Amino acid sequence: MRTPVRPPNEAAGTRSVTALLTAVMGVSMVQLFLIGALGPHLVQAGVPRTVLGLTTTAGFGVAAALSYTAGRWVDRLGARRCILALLVIAAAALALISVSGGPWMLLPAVALGGLPQALANPATNKVILVVVEPTRRGAVTGWKQSGVQLGALAAGLPLAIVAAWAGWRGAVAVSAAIALLVAVWAARVLPPDPVRAYSPHSVAPPASGVAVLAFFSFLLGCAIAAVNTYLSLYGAQRLGLSPVVAGWLVAVLGVTGVAGRVGWARRAGRVPRADALLAPLAAGACAAALLLFASGNASALVWAGAAAVGAFAVAANAVSMVAVIRRSDPRTAGRDSALVSAGFFAGFAAGPPLFGVVVDATGYGPAWLLVAGAFAAAAVVAAPAWFGSRARP
Repeated sequence: MRTPVRPPNEAAGTRSVTALLTAVMGVSMVQLFLIGALGPHLVQAGVPRTVLGLTTTAGFGVAAALSYTAGRWVDRLGARRCILALLVIAAAALALISVSGGPWMLLPAVALGGLPQALANPATNKVILVVVEPTRRGAVTGWKQSGVQLGALAAGLPLAIVAAWAGWRGAVAVSAAIALLVAVWAARVLPPDPVRAYSPHSVAPPASGVAVLAFFSFLLGCAIAAVNTYLSLYGAQRLGLSPVVAGWLVAVLGVTGVAGRVGWARRAGRVPRADALLAPLAAGACAAALLLFASGNASALVWAGAAAVGAFAVAANAVSMVAVIRRSDPRTAGRDSALVSAGFFAGFAAGPPLFGVVVDATGYGPAWLLVAGAFAAAAVVAAPAWFGSRARP
């Protein structure tokens, strides 16, 4: 029997949607990576380290609070409408950040950026369920989730260079313009939403295991956000790197994060249980955090630690999204995705300020150990799925 071949226009359509969803995810999260990569510039401009952590809390606190509601919006209004809205709001938030007059004016602008973050995973996962054939969903999800790390790469390399040339405000303004261009692209590529995308009388219960995935994502988010926010600043303040080179640490994390998300998500789409991969990935992330701790005495290890955080910790987030897509009813995929995203965003809100307090009180060494502990706890939470998969004949 010959293997069926997809029509060329279908394959091209899948590639186009994949590229778009990747860009959408990058835009939705780019402010996090901009603040991390531009941390040395912001501190030089008078933003205290504690406020730097609070900016992340403001954005992800809003994202966590609105995630469940955002998931219901996606199920009710349709993915296309919500993606267009999140891109326009992201552009507005970035524009406000670029003109903010001081540290405390920065916080409301960053908080506005929490709404696109809340909408991103539910809306893009819904598109995948509607547009992409089941055998390709794992790979497409991996590429889509890698958009977050492509945002880190953009913040760590080209936008950091723009900041060195035109200032941090110029770099953020460029990001706002890019968000609007992606909105135009989305309007041209995405299929129209159904006339009635959601019925309040046909609500299925949450998919099994969603609560465990949400708690795992909370622990994962705590640790990843601390690394994203403070890695560049750590390189500049503790290791003596220049602001531009310190920004490259975030870029390294972005490159390995893309590879990790795509590779591990593709594998998660093929194994019987996607969540069985989460425990070993979290254990690898714990080892990565220990490398960051050791870099205080051997500075070259910071590059290995940054690369490993991308390859393991960041990849685990993509695998959790594959697990949600494989478990969810298409009618409520937005809500199920939002519940897991809410845990992740709550972790993003909690991690950086706690890390900042520990750094101010005891230094970077104990703070990196705290990150390692969060990754280890995530591995423990995910361990039953790993043991359960190994127990199968």
